[in-house]
Amino acid sequence: MTIVEGVQVDLKPEELNQAVKMLGKKPNAVEVGMIDVMWSEHCSYKSSRPILKLLPVSGPRVVCGPGNDAGAVDIGDGYVAVFKIESHNHPSAIEPYNGAATGIGGIIRDILCMGARPIALLDPLRFGSIRSPRSRWLFKYVVKGIADYGNCVGIPTVGGEVEFDESFESNCLVNVVCVGIAKRDEIVLAEAKYPGDLAILAGGSTGRDGIHGVTFASRTLTEESEEDRPAVQVGDPFTKKLIIDATLEILKTGYVHGLKDLGGGGLTCASSEMANKGGRGIDIELSKVHLREKGLSPFEIMLSESQERMLFIVDPKGVETVTGILDKYGLPWSIPGKVTDSKNVRVFLDGLLVAEVPAKLLAESPIMERKAEKPSYIDELKKTERPQMPKDLSEVLVQLMASENIASKEWVYRQYDHEVGARSVVKCGEADAAVLRILGEDKGIAVSSDCNSKHCYLDPFNGGAGAVAEACRNVACVGAVPLAIVDCLNFGNPEKADVFWQFKETVRGMSEMCKVMQTPCVGGNVSFYNEDEVTKKAVKPSPVVVALGVLESLKDVVTLTFKNVGDCIVLLGKRVSDLARNTW
Repeated sequence: MTIVEGVQVDLKPEELNQAVKMLGKKPNAVEVGMIDVMWSEHCSYKSSRPILKLLPVSGPRVVCGPGNDAGAVDIGDGYVAVFKIESHNHPSAIEPYNGAATGIGGIIRDILCMGARPIALLDPLRFGSIRSPRSRWLFKYVVKGIADYGNCVGIPTVGGEVEFDESFESNCLVNVVCVGIAKRDEIVLAEAKYPGDLAILAGGSTGRDGIHGVTFASRTLTEESEEDRPAVQVGDPFTKKLIIDATLEILKTGYVHGLKDLGGGGLTCASSEMANKGGRGIDIELSKVHLREKGLSPFEIMLSESQERMLFIVDPKGVETVTGILDKYGLPWSIPGKVTDSKNVRVFLDGLLVAEVPAKLLAESPIMERKAEKPSYIDELKKTERPQMPKDLSEVLVQLMASENIASKEWVYRQYDHEVGARSVVKCGEADAAVLRILGEDKGIAVSSDCNSKHCYLDPFNGGAGAVAEACRNVACVGAVPLAIVDCLNFGNPEKADVFWQFKETVRGMSEMCKVMQTPCVGGNVSFYNEDEVTKKAVKPSPVVVALGVLESLKDVVTLTFKNVGDCIVLLGKRVSDLARNTW
């Protein structure tokens, strides 16, 4: 970390020099804080962007692909399914309840700001051994955080997965998925295109919670990471429920030209990305932002990641209508911003300019070129002798059934209300994928999340391909046709050549399988730095893939139970004698 203008930043010295050169001046404290946030790995994808280009992103059903707040695919009859996966790994590792809860809150907002109604959640989770007291503590409170938030906001948690492995002891992986439904002509994008439009900030008030959240998520955990607890936000699901209903009503007025949630990077990220995408600028007057407490500095207001906030870009003619709806729902609001043609993000306090940075500089960080080198352990493992199978296979069966990775996960999903909203067609545990009905229609959508970290550790290319294939198979097993995927790529420190090689090979394998399955990747997330700085131990490569498919008729849904005595059991596919990467 570096101290610049009295501010602690994670920018490398060479990045600071590049920022000064691009800005044409030495940035002040507010400006360097804004650049630090937007150039963080979490916001910028500066290490992963060149590799992610390998993934196919277009197809006949794709409505919105990468670069938007969520992916959207056409499911016919004028509807689109909108879905997204995100990670909240670092926050959950030090504050499991609020870390997991706000992960759910954030992913819901991503779907909502596309103009879709959120209808379902999934939670792919990974922890250390269940025999570890720390892992049991994390497991208990992560699940409770997800359950409390999802149940209170009234969105069912319909699927997910839980894996236990010693590599996740210090860094649990908390990935969250949300699925939404919208009419195709109601999709909204996060852009500010028209000078004169006003920026309305609505929902929760701005406080000091979550400051440096994205930079905290862009470095490895250390013994001092407990000091980053204030970087973990605190959610409010009851306010979120009001925001969902108010936002969907506001969008029907036709006055909203752009919409984005305030997640990682807060007001800095939302304003700069919308301005850059629209090819415009934006002026922000901080004295007009509704605050939770007095005395917040411009730095704190611009970087706060307080929860339950949305930024609407509104036609001036519709301001009274929009704010009237917010008042009806009892939601606080303020109008701190205005779209300009300057192409800069300009920040004022009581009329005094305190920061000015080009929107493009903030939203399009420089790429970091990373070295990739095959780790030595892979060839060493290939020399390992094949284990001998015991003669008594019943003993093997008992051992397998006792495994924490095979044992029933009913304890988890029984804490979730997975039927609220009347859209769930099959209950948790009854099928390989969740099936959701489109209200008023006979059709439905299916969704599944999958990953085998052991496979990816031993063979990243085939492990990545296998994650895509498994997610698509699970969707097909309920009778749906897979349409597209989103992914959450959880890895260690990208500055280490062996970790970046794992990442590169995994994405390459995923790309090949996406092409075979004809399932473009319409969005995702990369979570790096999942590594313990003390032990230098990284998590096993964990590319979590979420596949979404469509069923033209809910009468075609297939569940996993055997139905009739005498039915034939058929095993499809090539049988390979391979004991690697499996539980035994």
